[in-house]
Amino acid sequence: MIPALVTPVKHRPLLDKILLFAAVSLCCCLSSIKTKAQQKTYCNPVNIDYGYTPIPDFSEWGRHRATADPVIVLYKGDYYLFSTNQWGYWWSSDMLNWKFIAKKFLRPWNKGYDELCAPAVGIIGDTMIVFGSTYTKNFTLWMSTNPKANEWKPLVDSFEIGGWDPAFFTDDDGKLYMYNGSSNRFPTYGIELDRKTFKPVGTRQEIYMLEDWRYGWQRFGENMDNTFLDPFIEGSWMTKYNGKYYYQYGAPGTEMSGYADGVIVGNHPLGNDFTPQSDPLSFKLGGFARGAGHGSTFQDKWKNYWHISTMVIAVKNTFERRIGIWPAGFDKDDVMWCNTAFGDYPHYLPSTSKNEYGSGFSNWYLLNYNKPVLVSSTHDSYPANNAVDENIKTYWSAATGKKGEWIQTDLGNISTVKAIQINYADQDVDSDRLGKFNNQFHQYILYSSVDGNKWDLLVDKSNNKTDMPHDYVELQKPIQARFIKLENIHMPTGRFAISGFRVFGNGNGPKPDSVKQFIVLRTEKDKRSALIKWQPVSNAYAYNIYYGIAPDKLYNCIMVYNENTYWFKAMDNQKRYYFSIEAINENGVSPKTHPIMVE
Repeated sequence: MIPALVTPVKHRPLLDKILLFAAVSLCCCLSSIKTKAQQKTYCNPVNIDYGYTPIPDFSEWGRHRATADPVIVLYKGDYYLFSTNQWGYWWSSDMLNWKFIAKKFLRPWNKGYDELCAPAVGIIGDTMIVFGSTYTKNFTLWMSTNPKANEWKPLVDSFEIGGWDPAFFTDDDGKLYMYNGSSNRFPTYGIELDRKTFKPVGTRQEIYMLEDWRYGWQRFGENMDNTFLDPFIEGSWMTKYNGKYYYQYGAPGTEMSGYADGVIVGNHPLGNDFTPQSDPLSFKLGGFARGAGHGSTFQDKWKNYWHISTMVIAVKNTFERRIGIWPAGFDKDDVMWCNTAFGDYPHYLPSTSKNEYGSGFSNWYLLNYNKPVLVSSTHDSYPANNAVDENIKTYWSAATGKKGEWIQTDLGNISTVKAIQINYADQDVDSDRLGKFNNQFHQYILYSSVDGNKWDLLVDKSNNKTDMPHDYVELQKPIQARFIKLENIHMPTGRFAISGFRVFGNGNGPKPDSVKQFIVLRTEKDKRSALIKWQPVSNAYAYNIYYGIAPDKLYNCIMVYNENTYWFKAMDNQKRYYFSIEAINENGVSPKTHPIMVE
């Protein structure tokens, strides 16, 4: 028998407080567990109905989808997404399901294709304003207080300040600023605007010019080799936090894997005291889809920060691009960060939980990297394994786009499957595909099997009527399977072609061993660069290399598949650096190595 708890009366209030605190803590803990279990996930690239490039000269290699330069703003409780030349915009209540609204932001006197190239979107009081890139003075500045209903009217018929890659920023004191610039010869600029007339106040101020002699990541070239062009600066954005101004910019070129957003920090929106953070804010050198440049930063409904930016394909044309969203924030020292580690794996959508670096990852891992594949047919030189090689630039194509074409992936063993992403590629797209097509759709069926003989229906989208070029399906309940089969029902155009048939979950096995003999050799000749090497881990298929200028600020990450050597060229030549690495397989990650310092 357990004796009764006897407490002197004079201590009873203290005990009551302790018990109350314990009960509240337990409830909060259980609520957190329940919330996380119910919380949905998303997976980059963002699954929206990307339009086709409207510019014929950009489609000579083949018709293809393309957009870039995204802006998300939270307005009246919903998220609004604008990007280049989509003949409209999207809105969402949850950042997962996006509804497109058709709208051309052009007037009768406007000519050309760039109706909203690299759009500027701002919030002034209760009004949303939108403006597209131009170097002329005849583009309209638009306004709306009900964008969900597609209600727009001209705020200024012909906005006096032209500018390529513009951005608006409203400060806490109500003052309005505009930033712009896109060049490899000139800096970006900023200017104050009168909130009533939208005319310039004073003269424009230089904001920032690239310093690729110092910051290695700013070098032009796919491998940051700066061979024939100076780097481009573009894509302005401003965020204010804790009294400081964080001016963001894209560089060095939109077609590069190293396309990134940098950030400089100052004490005034047009000040001359901006100081660069040494490393990019958003940087995604590796993984399935690379690039994280020319974007914007926004807050969700719970005041957590997110960063949206441009991802690179650049196969059909230099400007073949997509969009990605990543958690972002500020650390205790007011350093701005953006987390692209596992940036194209499933992550949790916004919730009441606070964004901490790394906290949004689902811990669901890729189950079918370079695993065996069977297909119904193959067209030309687009082999089946291109669909599982973790490279969005390559793809498998069936011989036709007809119903019944299929692809089957073998996970290697019976695994816990939690989500599947289907990335369609543009192969032999109909020649009329220029601009936006709002009534097209994909249809497919997914099957699962434990033995490759008996198949169970997993997902049925044979009646779907939406366009979903990067469809992501989170299963209602995890399943046990070894084989996943994707069968085509309907393609909107072209052949049945897949750049990434990606299955996520857990492989039901051990995590990889820790990485050994991790070495970073920084060159004295050019301290922006280093050779990184490590001993291969036999039970790993990839590695994450984390780095930064302090051991507790390793905010940038490079995902490397099936290699144990990496040439790194992105450092600030005036700072010491710290590096760490972890191994990855179908079951999780190894412990990170202790950060090593290089001078």
